[in-house]
Amino acid sequence: MNLRKAVPAAALLAMTIMVAACGAQEDGQETGGNAPKQVTMNEQQAIDRAEEIIHQAVDAMSPKPTLERMGHAPVGACIARDDHGPDDRVQVTVIYKLTGVPGAKAQTLVRQARDAWLKQGYKYSASGEVDWSSPFPTVYMRTEPDDFWMNAVTGVVDRAKGEGVASLKVTSPCFLPPDKASASTTAAPAALETPQANDSAGRSALGHSSRIYDALRVGSAPTQPGEGLSTVQDESGTSVHHTWSTEPLPKDGTTRALARAQAYFQSAGWAVRHMPTRGGAPAVVARHPADGTIAQVAASTTGAVRIAVTTPANGQASADA
Repeated sequence: MNLRKAVPAAALLAMTIMVAACGAQEDGQETGGNAPKQVTMNEQQAIDRAEEIIHQAVDAMSPKPTLERMGHAPVGACIARDDHGPDDRVQVTVIYKLTGVPGAKAQTLVRQARDAWLKQGYKYSASGEVDWSSPFPTVYMRTEPDDFWMNAVTGVVDRAKGEGVASLKVTSPCFLPPDKASASTTAAPAALETPQANDSAGRSALGHSSRIYDALRVGSAPTQPGEGLSTVQDESGTSVHHTWSTEPLPKDGTTRALARAQAYFQSAGWAVRHMPTRGGAPAVVARHPADGTIAQVAASTTGAVRIAVTTPANGQASADA
């Protein structure tokens, strides 16, 4: 696919700069797109789900432990809050100590918790295998798709004898209580843009953005400077450009989102290619077979996925590929 012939040069430049910026970001630096994740639930729902995850690990254990609740009220401020604006999100953390079994069985309980969570389809949240040769291993996992994080830990009681006490901890994602949630947080970015009534290219670009949003299955971040709907014109023609970003994701979440985008493009008949970036962050570029739209979905080191959709304003783009 010859991208320089498929879209106006200025639009291609804008897309290339965006991908380069994604790869060039320093880890841990925010560029304005690092918005709080907009998960909505109430406190009781979060507590009930955390308790369910605990019992999924414990109910089939042998020997049967007794659950001893640790800590006080499980609801607290979101530990992922940043310093770039107000953050009303909260978070639930539930911790239980498993008592009533011999200390030598603590590692067995940790293994059983791991097995029970894997049976539920949950995933490891830390790279590498658990070091079971250690007398006090720890298992870190997370749920899908609701993204609760949990661990099973063996605390030291007698290191010489290899005895410990197992504990289970579940932490919810940060969430906005319903009374603080904004109705706009679940809207696709295209829903916030208003093309002119006779702007068929604008409507097409926004329509493609909406379908990509649906395919990604990830919330969008608030519109940042330079994002939104714009018209690009140069010697090769006029196009409509729509850009937006998702909320920040963990690395594996970004990988899955990009895979879902690629699967959507392929199933819808788009021509798909991978575009290398300066920083090595993955990016997918696709061309629509009917209207010549070019869509780019690129990861950034901030965890956000950035989307650019460019639709020719004067009909079918060049068919060169």
